[in-house]
Amino acid sequence: MIEVRPGGRRRIDRVLGPGYLSDLGELTLSVLRERRDEAAQEETDLSYLRRLLHARIDIVRAEQERRSSGGERSVVESLAAILADNAIGPATGSGRHQQLEPSRAGEHRRFAEALIGDTDLSDVSTLSNEKLLSALDRYADEEVSVSSYRREVQGVMDTINAEIATRYRKGTASVDDLLDTERGGLE
Repeated sequence: MIEVRPGGRRRIDRVLGPGYLSDLGELTLSVLRERRDEAAQEETDLSYLRRLLHARIDIVRAEQERRSSGGERSVVESLAAILADNAIGPATGSGRHQQLEPSRAGEHRRFAEALIGDTDLSDVSTLSNEKLLSALDRYADEEVSVSSYRREVQGVMDTINAEIATRYRKGTASVDDLLDTERGGLE
């Protein structure tokens, strides 16, 4: 399971650390934006891990359904439909548009695969019903944990965005300054 380690060096440790939101009013606008961007990247990575877990949950559930209904078609043969059903179903996320790419895709994929080290999901049809249920429970527990941390990170982003908006509203920050900064980065 993912855990936050106070004082740790990982991005999630910083973003959810006790001092990350301290004294926001004292920070420069540039530092606020850096923190918001760091939190946004962590949220993107957590969202990616969450999607990986959902895919694995869907595969296990599809195999359970196939067994209970006596279906002949293997999960592998149905994989595209299984994963597409989740993609076109009702949205259950935060509704936030993400422009970032996951920065730790390989790490998250290995983490999800390692959750069930003794279970080879490439051939779920060979697993006992007990192992399928165990895999589903472990993936579901991890998804709950990842979703919880993701919501916390979104709260950090919301708090920082509120501080930035307050500065614009009060006139202590201006769009002209932002545009000048952006243009300076392009030159």
